Amino acid sequence: MDQLVSFEAILFPSDGRTPHVVPLATSPTTVQDPLAPYSGLPVRMPHPEVYMDYIAEGLGPSAWSYHLVEALDYMNKKFTHPYVIFYPVVSRDGMCFPVNKFIRDVQIQGKSFREAAAWRGNIIVAKYHESPFTSMVNGSIADFPILKNYFLTHGAPCVETPQPVNQGHVNVIHSASH
Repeated sequence: MDQLVSFEAILFPSDGRTPHVVPLATSPTTVQDPLAPYSGLPVRMPHPEVYMDYIAEGLGPSAWSYHLVEALDYMNKKFTHPYVIFYPVVSRDGMCFPVNKFIRDVQIQGKSFREAAAWRGNIIVAKYHESPFTSMVNGSIADFPILKNYFLTHGAPCVETPQPVNQGHVNVIHSASH
Protein backbone atom coordinates (compact mmCIF):
# COMPACT_ATOMS: atom_id res chain seq x y z
CA MET A 1 0.00 0.00 0.00
CA ASP A 2 1.36 3.43 -0.95
CA GLN A 3 1.64 5.82 1.91
CA LEU A 4 2.28 9.45 2.65
CA VAL A 5 5.76 10.29 3.88
CA SER A 6 6.37 13.66 5.52
CA PHE A 7 9.46 15.83 5.65
CA GLU A 8 9.99 18.85 7.88
CA ALA A 9 9.67 22.13 5.96
CA ILE A 10 9.36 25.80 6.92
CA LEU A 11 6.08 27.64 6.42
CA PHE A 12 6.18 31.42 5.90
CA PRO A 13 2.54 32.42 6.57
CA SER A 14 1.30 35.33 4.47
CA ASP A 15 -0.45 36.99 7.43
CA GLY A 16 2.85 38.00 9.08
CA ARG A 17 3.00 35.26 11.71
CA THR A 18 6.45 33.91 12.53
CA PRO A 19 7.71 31.19 10.19
CA HIS A 20 7.58 27.71 11.72
CA VAL A 21 8.30 24.09 10.90
CA VAL A 22 5.48 21.98 9.44
CA PRO A 23 5.32 18.42 8.11
CA LEU A 24 5.24 18.47 4.30
CA ALA A 25 3.48 15.34 3.09
CA THR A 26 4.63 13.59 -0.08
CA SER A 27 2.93 10.78 -1.93
CA PRO A 28 4.23 8.33 -4.54
CA THR A 29 3.43 9.19 -8.13
CA THR A 30 4.06 7.67 -11.53
CA VAL A 31 5.02 11.02 -13.09
CA GLN A 32 8.68 11.32 -14.13
CA ASP A 33 10.89 13.68 -12.16
CA PRO A 34 11.07 16.85 -14.31
CA LEU A 35 14.59 17.58 -13.01
CA ALA A 36 15.99 14.05 -13.32
CA PRO A 37 13.85 12.16 -15.88
CA TYR A 38 16.30 9.26 -16.22
CA SER A 39 17.20 8.75 -12.56
CA GLY A 40 14.94 5.74 -12.08
CA LEU A 41 14.30 6.75 -8.48
CA PRO A 42 10.73 6.71 -7.23
CA VAL A 43 9.14 10.13 -7.46
CA ARG A 44 7.25 11.57 -4.49
CA MET A 45 4.85 14.44 -5.13
CA PRO A 46 4.95 17.05 -2.35
CA HIS A 47 1.68 18.55 -1.16
CA PRO A 48 2.40 22.16 -0.19
CA GLU A 49 -1.15 23.10 -1.22
CA VAL A 50 -2.27 21.85 2.20
CA TYR A 51 -0.74 25.01 3.70
CA MET A 52 -1.71 27.45 0.94
CA ASP A 53 -4.75 29.58 1.80
CA TYR A 54 -7.12 30.56 -1.03
CA ILE A 55 -5.52 28.11 -3.48
CA ALA A 56 -7.74 26.62 -6.20
CA GLU A 57 -9.02 23.21 -5.15
CA GLY A 58 -8.86 20.07 -7.22
CA LEU A 59 -5.90 21.18 -9.36
CA GLY A 60 -3.19 19.47 -7.29
CA PRO A 61 0.30 20.53 -8.38
CA SER A 62 -1.10 22.73 -11.16
CA ALA A 63 -2.20 25.26 -8.51
CA TRP A 64 1.33 25.84 -7.20
CA SER A 65 4.82 26.19 -8.58
CA TYR A 66 8.33 25.92 -7.20
CA HIS A 67 11.67 27.67 -7.33
CA LEU A 68 15.04 26.08 -6.53
CA VAL A 69 17.64 27.80 -4.36
CA GLU A 70 20.94 26.01 -4.89
CA ALA A 71 23.24 28.75 -3.57
CA LEU A 72 23.18 32.29 -2.23
CA ASP A 73 24.66 35.15 -4.22
CA TYR A 74 28.47 35.15 -4.26
CA MET A 75 28.77 31.54 -3.07
CA ASN A 76 31.44 29.51 -4.87
CA LYS A 77 29.76 26.14 -4.24
CA LYS A 78 26.19 24.95 -4.23
CA PHE A 79 24.45 23.88 -1.03
CA THR A 80 24.83 20.20 -0.17
CA HIS A 81 21.11 20.25 0.60
CA PRO A 82 19.52 22.96 -1.57
CA TYR A 83 16.07 24.41 -0.98
CA VAL A 84 12.85 24.26 -2.96
CA ILE A 85 10.39 27.12 -2.45
CA PHE A 86 6.75 26.25 -3.11
CA TYR A 87 4.37 29.13 -3.82
CA PRO A 88 0.74 29.37 -4.95
CA VAL A 89 -0.11 30.42 -8.50
CA VAL A 90 -3.84 29.73 -9.00
CA SER A 91 -6.32 31.15 -6.50
CA ARG A 92 -9.89 30.01 -5.91
CA ASP A 93 -11.40 33.26 -7.13
CA GLY A 94 -8.84 34.29 -9.77
CA MET A 95 -7.62 37.21 -7.64
CA CYS A 96 -3.99 37.77 -6.64
CA PHE A 97 -2.79 36.13 -3.46
CA PRO A 98 -2.04 38.56 -0.61
CA VAL A 99 1.54 39.80 -0.32
CA ASN A 100 3.44 37.70 2.20
CA LYS A 101 3.79 40.19 5.07
CA PHE A 102 6.72 38.49 6.77
CA ILE A 103 8.84 38.38 3.60
CA ARG A 104 7.71 41.92 2.69
CA ASP A 105 8.92 43.18 6.09
CA VAL A 106 12.28 41.42 5.60
CA GLN A 107 12.67 43.05 2.19
CA ILE A 108 11.60 46.50 3.45
CA GLN A 109 14.30 46.31 6.14
CA GLY A 110 16.81 45.58 3.38
CA LYS A 111 15.25 48.22 1.14
CA SER A 112 14.63 45.67 -1.62
CA PHE A 113 10.83 45.32 -1.57
CA ARG A 114 9.06 45.81 -4.90
CA GLU A 115 5.32 45.19 -5.15
CA ALA A 116 5.62 43.73 -8.67
CA ALA A 117 8.08 41.07 -7.47
CA ALA A 118 6.48 40.39 -4.10
CA TRP A 119 6.20 36.86 -2.76
CA ARG A 120 2.48 36.17 -2.38
CA GLY A 121 0.50 33.74 -0.28
CA ASN A 122 1.83 31.16 2.14
CA ILE A 123 5.32 30.06 1.16
CA ILE A 124 6.65 26.59 2.04
CA VAL A 125 10.37 25.84 1.86
CA ALA A 126 11.77 22.30 1.89
CA LYS A 127 15.24 20.82 1.49
CA TYR A 128 16.42 18.11 -0.85
CA HIS A 129 19.57 16.22 -1.74
CA GLU A 130 19.67 15.47 -5.48
CA SER A 131 16.19 16.29 -6.72
CA PRO A 132 13.24 17.84 -4.89
CA PHE A 133 11.00 15.09 -6.24
CA THR A 134 13.10 12.03 -5.38
CA SER A 135 15.21 12.91 -2.38
CA MET A 136 13.70 15.39 0.07
CA VAL A 137 15.34 15.68 3.47
CA ASN A 138 14.17 17.23 6.73
CA GLY A 139 14.72 20.93 7.17
CA SER A 140 14.68 22.77 10.48
CA ILE A 141 14.35 26.25 11.90
CA ALA A 142 18.19 26.34 11.73
CA ASP A 143 17.69 26.92 7.96
CA PHE A 144 15.80 30.12 8.70
CA PRO A 145 18.79 32.55 8.58
CA ILE A 146 19.81 31.27 5.13
CA LEU A 147 16.26 31.58 3.83
CA LYS A 148 15.84 35.03 5.35
CA ASN A 149 19.05 36.09 3.59
CA TYR A 150 17.70 34.72 0.29
CA PHE A 151 14.32 36.46 0.64
CA LEU A 152 16.09 39.69 1.62
CA THR A 153 17.58 39.99 -1.86
CA HIS A 154 15.27 37.97 -4.14
CA GLY A 155 11.75 38.68 -5.29
CA ALA A 156 9.35 36.03 -6.45
CA PRO A 157 9.95 34.37 -9.81
CA CYS A 158 8.02 35.82 -12.72
CA VAL A 159 4.76 33.92 -12.89
CA GLU A 160 2.19 34.01 -15.64
CA THR A 161 -1.00 35.11 -14.00
CA PRO A 162 -4.25 34.45 -15.79
CA GLN A 163 -5.70 37.87 -16.48
CA PRO A 164 -8.05 37.39 -19.39
CA VAL A 165 -8.42 40.43 -21.58
CA ASN A 166 -11.35 40.20 -23.94
CA GLN A 167 -10.18 41.02 -27.45
CA GLY A 168 -13.09 40.02 -29.66
CA HIS A 169 -13.54 36.32 -28.99
CA VAL A 170 -9.91 35.62 -28.01
CA ASN A 171 -8.62 35.73 -24.44
CA VAL A 172 -4.99 36.77 -24.08
CA ILE A 173 -2.89 35.87 -21.05
CA HIS A 174 -0.51 38.57 -19.84
CA SER A 175 2.68 37.77 -17.95
CA ALA A 176 3.44 39.35 -14.59
CA SER A 177 6.57 41.45 -14.88
CA HIS A 178 9.19 42.47 -12.36
